[in-house]
Amino acid sequence: MQVAELLRQLDALVTRGAPFEAVLEAAVRGTHQIDPRFDWTGIYELYPDDVLRLGPFVGSPTDHVFIGVGTGVCGTAVAEKRNQNIPDVRRITNYLACSTETRSELVILIRSGDTIHAQVDIDSHQVAAFDDDTVAQVQAVADWLARLYDARASAGD
Repeated sequence: MQVAELLRQLDALVTRGAPFEAVLEAAVRGTHQIDPRFDWTGIYELYPDDVLRLGPFVGSPTDHVFIGVGTGVCGTAVAEKRNQNIPDVRRITNYLACSTETRSELVILIRSGDTIHAQVDIDSHQVAAFDDDTVAQVQAVADWLARLYDARASAGD
């Protein structure tokens, strides 16, 4: 799936009044289809207690439903307030293995300025699976989702 098409589909869901959770689920499923190298795709939402909680995902189940800020690649992204593109997770000392087959991981923050709402987490069984174009595509989805989170906050949900 192309990113522009995914964003059009997500816009249509919002226009039809789909629930927030349904839009997140569609975003994850669509993002997972962007690239055949994506073996696991999910959203972790950041809660006020500095814990990331797993939301919708596509791929094998994971034991990592809760991740503390600063732990693993996902927690490091929040702690450092920057995206993470890890070409080979076997070289990361604090890596939380969701699958023994995972070789690279990409974490793109869903943020509005300094406010981090959540993150898109993608695992691949290939080393160095995430090139600049792939990162830009996932960033476009994350930026769209940041506006969705902002709209939800403005509505008081």
